[in-house]
Amino acid sequence: MKYILAAMMLCVLNFAQAQKKEFRGVWIASVDNTDWPAKGVVDVATQKASFISLLDMHKRNGMNAVIVQIRPAADAFYPSTLEPWSQWLTGVQGQAPNPYYDPLAFMLEETHKRGMEFHAWLNPYRAVFSIKNANITSMHVTRQHPDWFIAFGDKKYFDPGNKEAQKFVISVVKDIVTRYKIDAIHMDDYFYPYRITGKDFPDDKMYKINGRGMNKDDWRRSNTDSIILNISKTIKQVNKKCRFGISPFGVWRNASVDPKGSNTRAGQTNYDDLYADILLWLRLGWIDYVAPQLYWEIDHKLCDYNILADWWAANSYGKDCYVGIGIYRAGTNAAWKDKTQIPRQIKKLRSLTNLNGMIFYNSTAFIKNPSGWNDSLRLNYFKNSLN
Repeated sequence: MKYILAAMMLCVLNFAQAQKKEFRGVWIASVDNTDWPAKGVVDVATQKASFISLLDMHKRNGMNAVIVQIRPAADAFYPSTLEPWSQWLTGVQGQAPNPYYDPLAFMLEETHKRGMEFHAWLNPYRAVFSIKNANITSMHVTRQHPDWFIAFGDKKYFDPGNKEAQKFVISVVKDIVTRYKIDAIHMDDYFYPYRITGKDFPDDKMYKINGRGMNKDDWRRSNTDSIILNISKTIKQVNKKCRFGISPFGVWRNASVDPKGSNTRAGQTNYDDLYADILLWLRLGWIDYVAPQLYWEIDHKLCDYNILADWWAANSYGKDCYVGIGIYRAGTNAAWKDKTQIPRQIKKLRSLTNLNGMIFYNSTAFIKNPSGWNDSLRLNYFKNSLN
């Protein structure tokens, strides 16, 4: 009898797993008015109408989630006592919408009204997007605590080795999760910044203070580990149902430097250059999902989409893994002029048991229906709510 019951339970479990909803998301970027709101559009009614239009388009195409950038550069698309209103919302940093509204509350309500998930996308460490062109308000944290920041290239970043800076970022996350019923906190690939040829990120001062005898690379990774762990704990303390997801650069490490890595030849990697040990966070359960940005085409010479899809499926440690698909690349080369490129990518990820869905970058790319892919999703690949 016990064997029959065990078999029945296994069947139920397998059926539940088979019926698990496929995640189908779209990134909506606000930095530099990439997707929403449009550059120069500060009229509230127009902003609302355009966001609703985007949601309706994605819903028609079969999407069930949006990942919206609500904190692009230590600023806010919601009322905050910690950070100023974003310049990409109102045209002037620190200036509230007029007539007043709460964009995050509005977007959240409209998204949930359509039965879609809303993931709040934050850039953890970017503080000034363009030093040369920035008009920073006195409330901005770079004005309040200038010693927390490091200029690198044309941008300014929180110093990841500064524990006070980390606490501030964590307080921002806690504030959002406390006040809004979001489905997830989402962060992308920008931890330590991408390398600039001939330059090293100038964090020697903090390394000398807090290095604790570690080599610099390990110390940097420990700093990133620290903020991820503490953000994870904070989210779950406030709302256990709110998920925490990371969308890393598509290559963890190349196999040429680590046998656990992928058979790729990426110029920069998460582990070695961005100091983000994604596999550690997955293995220890600090994050609920990973969405690697596999923006390369199938058969790419350095970073083949198929090779990377296989690798992430084998290294997701039982967590949800959503493939980041680069629809923005439509028409940019021969491979991306091929109408079968994205359909083949979808078929590939669906063939792998441990891949649970996909997220498309970016929202604007869908507006012109490149290669008829909107129609392909709506009429074929996303026709059914479950696959």
